Amino acid sequence: MNFHSVVPLSLEACTMSNMACASLKSYNGLHKIEMYPHFNKSSSSLLAQPIRVSRAHQRGGKCTITASTSVESKKILMMGGTRFIGVYLARLLTEAGHEVTLFTRGKAPITQQLADESDEDYKKFSSSVKHLQGDRQDFDGLKSKLSGSGFDVVYDINGREGAEVEPILDSLPDLQQYIFCSSAGVYLKSDLLPHFETDAGDPKSRHKGKLDTESLLDKKGVNWTSIRPVYIYGPLNYNPVEEWFFHRLKAGRPIPVPGSGLQITQLGHVKDLAVAFLKVLCNEKASRQVYNISGEKYVTFDGIARACAKAGGFPEPEIVHFNAKDFDFGKSKAFPLRDQHFFTSIEKAKKELDWEPEFGLVEGLTDSYNLDFGRGTFRKKPDYTADDMILEKLGKKVIVAA
Repeated sequence: MNFHSVVPLSLEACTMSNMACASLKSYNGLHKIEMYPHFNKSSSSLLAQPIRVSRAHQRGGKCTITASTSVESKKILMMGGTRFIGVYLARLLTEAGHEVTLFTRGKAPITQQLADESDEDYKKFSSSVKHLQGDRQDFDGLKSKLSGSGFDVVYDINGREGAEVEPILDSLPDLQQYIFCSSAGVYLKSDLLPHFETDAGDPKSRHKGKLDTESLLDKKGVNWTSIRPVYIYGPLNYNPVEEWFFHRLKAGRPIPVPGSGLQITQLGHVKDLAVAFLKVLCNEKASRQVYNISGEKYVTFDGIARACAKAGGFPEPEIVHFNAKDFDFGKSKAFPLRDQHFFTSIEKAKKELDWEPEFGLVEGLTDSYNLDFGRGTFRKKPDYTADDMILEKLGKKVIVAA
């Protein structure tokens, strides 16, 4: 199987007074934005065309932008931000010159040093990010903390229900943009793929609350943007996507895959997702829009197993196929992905946001392995209960690697 990789671009842009002047470069797989006092108009630079944000449908102040990475410094509230998506996004935002405050319950450390982050860079980031402690389910307390805070933009990374959003909107009447992390899981199952942003939503989806949130934001007349990732992977992933495969590969176990293993799906790297979130900030084209964000290429279930093996330097995996209807796994999960074709078109984001995924699948999984699982860190211990049930029924013996 061939996996496509996108070569990163160097983007330099500069704006007028009090605006962030930045150079967007690849930084160990994460785009790093460095600040400069003057615009260096070199032949290798790529300057985005100036755009102006319309006041139509906006109830807050102006959200001025002259280039995709040249936004006036904003006072940004991030709901969540201490794990996975927010960890990378918060760095991009602070490096771009924005003031970032994380709203969390305070149960986890507000910042953590990345595996490939220098002490100097981490110190700079941790000293610049701010924290507001509270529980977003305590609506009265949330309103009290946000009232008069003057935040310009909200990045809602962990919102699940529309009711959680209303107190934020009520407390920030001059809000310029609400950027919401939704999910491609909202789409109604269809025989026609890939899913486009205009496809029908599933009223019975477990992600229905995210669909309702998008509808609420639209009805409230807010300048909003919603991002719908498919399966997200990368270092610090708290969902057992690549980690599920890595555990079995490391243990030298067969990898059980439902059905034929030819089900087609789509994975997107968290660092590419973070860049997409940055791209919609004060972007006129992103006003009141939804964007699918994921990897460039689709992949089969069997292909994911082989890509994970290649990324971690493991031998070709032994893949065993099973019929899920033959088993009662109880609370054990036999496979980390939904057993169906599930993938989206990302063409709208590529065209309107000038965004491209940097990571091909093997390259992205290698990044995840090298910076996380390969260092001995993971979120969940492996549970082989379902695996053993499958292997026993198939008459397979497990020979664990020494």
